[in-house]
Amino acid sequence: MKFRGVDYYDIDSLLTAEEKMTRQTVRDFMEAEVKPHVMEAFNNERPLDMAKLAPRMGELGIIGSFIPREYGAAGSSYTEFGLICQEVERVDSALRSFIAVSSGLVMYPIWKYGSDAQRSKWLPMLASGKKIGCFGLTEPNVGSDVSSLETTAKKQGGNWVINGAKQWISEASIADIAVVWAKTDNGIRGFLLEKGIKGFEQKRTEKKGSMRAGDVGELYFSDCVVSGDDLLPGSAGLKSPLSCLSQARYGISWGALGAAMDCYEAALVYAGERRQFGSPIGSYQLVQEKLVNMLIEITKGQLVSYQLGRLMDLGTARPAQISLAKKNNVNVARFCARTARELLGAGGISLENSPIRHMANIESVYTYEGTDDMHTLIIGNDITGLPAFGR
Repeated sequence: MKFRGVDYYDIDSLLTAEEKMTRQTVRDFMEAEVKPHVMEAFNNERPLDMAKLAPRMGELGIIGSFIPREYGAAGSSYTEFGLICQEVERVDSALRSFIAVSSGLVMYPIWKYGSDAQRSKWLPMLASGKKIGCFGLTEPNVGSDVSSLETTAKKQGGNWVINGAKQWISEASIADIAVVWAKTDNGIRGFLLEKGIKGFEQKRTEKKGSMRAGDVGELYFSDCVVSGDDLLPGSAGLKSPLSCLSQARYGISWGALGAAMDCYEAALVYAGERRQFGSPIGSYQLVQEKLVNMLIEITKGQLVSYQLGRLMDLGTARPAQISLAKKNNVNVARFCARTARELLGAGGISLENSPIRHMANIESVYTYEGTDDMHTLIIGNDITGLPAFGR
């Protein structure tokens, strides 16, 4: 059976059978077990129950899918990981946030910078969904300028004492383990903090206008003591957390297209059914132009993410290339959500229809994992050799 999706340039022909099977598996799961509950969760700002959903995702092998099999993950390609993100965000951005954070911001640093003991302990539990993680980098006073972190970790004998706060953290209040980045006397290092340890507080942020179906919150550290074994031994300097962000940004480039595709399909169906002046509104030139422009932008974004996925699989993708994909495809999603909402008319503001929810969610995606402006400067620096980040 041909996969039902937006594929004007037959990109399916470039995918492997395994990649297609993974995509279909995720589509079926999201349609049957998640989509029916998303609208209520968003409307009531009552996050989806990840304690129930995460183990199901783990069974399907979609958490940390690119992590090697020896750690309980699927060991799949980055292109498969991208397709997973696409299908998950097609339903809701908060769910793709969970996948991208768990995979690229929690499992990846443990795999890349952790000790053998840390990998063996945490990666199988995270891949199975039996444990949930979060990534503590952004702070109340520090966003794009990561080098200015205010959270500190001071060596005290064989332990570390952590003080500070993190803000706008996905899965903050429910995480069993937090990958926390702090400034030490030897630069920025990563630490693993378990839920419930003394001096570590987790809190959920209320009254959000975006990502209402997901958990977002704050982490607080007050003379929080962790052992030397909780330091990620391979982490060293600013490059470590930034390398993790590249993993998640890659997932966003695919996920944003999932949201864009859902908006396009909703608008296309509506344009064929809604009649005005005796004809379907899809028969009018102005409406067709909007649909065509949405399709063009989605198709360009698909080609960008597909090629980036192959570069990721080869290990040759550069951070600036990832920034280009994140910047472009989130803008595509923003454009498609806005245009679909417009085409649906008054119905476009109803939460019974997905575009207005995608429109709200994508504003968070536009800001996090590097703002649009920061990705512009990353690409600008790459092509000119002239940094423009500060004065």
